[in-house]
Order: sequence, then C-alpha cells, then structure tokens
Amino acid sequence: MPAAPAEPLLEVEDLVVEYGLDPPVRAVDQVSMRVERGEFVGIVGESGCGKSTLLYGIGRLLGPPARIVSGSVRFRGENMVELTDEELRRIRWRDYSVVMQSAMNALNPVLSIGAQLEDAIAAHERMPPDRMRERAAEVLRLVGIDPIHLKSYPHQLSGGMRQRAMIAMALVFSPDLVIMDEPTSALDVVAQRSLMLRVKRLQRELGFAVLFVTHDMSLVSHFSDRLAIMYAGQLVELGPTRELFTNPRHPYSVGLLQAFPSVFGERRRLTGIPGNPPDLRRPPPGCRFQPRCPRAFEPCGQVEPGEHRVGATDLVRCHLFARSEVVR
Repeated sequence: MPAAPAEPLLEVEDLVVEYGLDPPVRAVDQVSMRVERGEFVGIVGESGCGKSTLLYGIGRLLGPPARIVSGSVRFRGENMVELTDEELRRIRWRDYSVVMQSAMNALNPVLSIGAQLEDAIAAHERMPPDRMRERAAEVLRLVGIDPIHLKSYPHQLSGGMRQRAMIAMALVFSPDLVIMDEPTSALDVVAQRSLMLRVKRLQRELGFAVLFVTHDMSLVSHFSDRLAIMYAGQLVELGPTRELFTNPRHPYSVGLLQAFPSVFGERRRLTGIPGNPPDLRRPPPGCRFQPRCPRAFEPCGQVEPGEHRVGATDLVRCHLFARSEVVR
C-alpha cells in the first residue's frame, strides 16, 4: 500500500484579507498555496499587489485596519487564524519567524544586538545568562558576524550586517519556517548576493523553509524552488521557478518577465506592461488583468477565470487555459 503523502509545512487556503476602509480594500483575495518542509518559495508582483499583506496575514502580524476576513492558514496542521495572541506568542520565533524589510526600523535602536537576541531567547525559554550569551554568539557566527558585535548598536552596523543580525534573531530557535519580506531591498547588489548565498546555505544546513517576497526577479530566479506571481490581490501563477522563467503561462507573467532586463544573451527592447493595476476598492468584472492584457477575449471582461494546472505549472488563473485540468 503506497505511503500517504506528507502533510505540507504550511497550507494557505482561500485566504482573504481586507483593509476596513469605506469601501473596504480586498488586498488578498482567496489565495491558496502550500509550502513544503525545506522549500524556498518566492512571491513577486507589482507594488500594491498584496505580497506583503499576504505574508503578514500568514504570520498573523496584521494590525488595524487590516483583518483576515476568511480562509485558513495551517502551519504544521494547526490553523493559525484561530489561535489567540497568547498561543501565537508561544510559537513565534520558536516555530516560525519573520525577517522584516528594513532592519533599521525593525531593530530597537537603543538596545545592543546582544541584548535584543537575549530578549528574544528569554521570551521563549528559561536559560542561564551565560548560556543565553553563548547562544547569541552562536547565531551571529551562523550569519557571518563576529560575536564582538553583540555589544554593537544597530546604527553602528552596515545595512548588510543589520539584515544578517535580523536573520540571526530569526534563527535563534532553529524554526521550521522563516518569512522574509524584501530583506535585500536596501542593499547594493554585492551585499544582496552575499546575504542570499548565506541564507541558502543556512537553509540547506538547518532545513527550514523560506517564504520570500521580493521585487528582484534575479534573486528568485537563482534561489527559489517555486515561484508565486501575484496581481491585484490574487495569485495568477504558481509553479517551479525554472518552468515559470522558461515557459510563463499567464499573460501577466509574460509581461513581468519581458520587463526584466538581463545582463546576458542578446540585447532586446524591454516592453513593460501598459496601463495601471486596478483599484482594489472597485475591481473590474471578470479577469482583473483584462484591461491591460494583450490576449484578452470575450469571456475575460465578464467571467472571473478559474485556476488550472498546465504541465509542470501548479496553478494558472486564466481563461486561455480553460480546457486544462481544473485545480478548483
């Protein structure tokens, strides 16, 4: 008898997040995705498409006026949407952790790096002070920072070192999942590559999964196992990164990749995507990409497309593939 498939580490189903304005803005609209243990999943899309809101919804870090309206976020089989604040505090950092976009804003400017690491440890585990200092030094070494900087304050570190200090804090309990919201956005390209190589090496050594939001297509092309593309609050394509880069299915994915310059190969004109994303307070009927889509046809402006599986691609939300296998 074949073994039952392993349960995913993270399973998001029909997640809906709104900002309670008048009318409300549905920033994440019925998003479903899975993250397996040890997997690196990238999320890309235009500014305002809902990437960061999706991450904060998954991590239960949303504050007013944002709220989860419906859907579930199952982490290791437990629905985090139903957990109380106290229950969430027990699993944050220990079981899953978050690396924010700007380490300078996320780190406390009046506490040393060592004090902040020790605070994170003390919040979840009783440990003698000497052992806490040892553990703080261990995780700094993991991310390539000399433990002498335990006494340093955030403003005394470079941007790359601050981001590595944030990653050290995220790994202090060896969690199963690390959520990263554009951790390289403030770094130059050399520091970006150095940081991402270190994250990938740590991921292989420690076995944690990564959910990674970025605007940088080159980063996800090199480091992610699977790639999710969002548009106007919805997931429009999801699949293996190599497959998505070599054979994008959704017209938005095609446009996004054509707007991405490469330093290799033949020179080609960047085309971009005409028009603007829709107003999420009043999204258009049918497909949300239809007003900008070069391949739109009759159903696109009237009927919302379903989700289909096409070849190796896990999900494509587009009427062009209506005859393919229906995901849901």
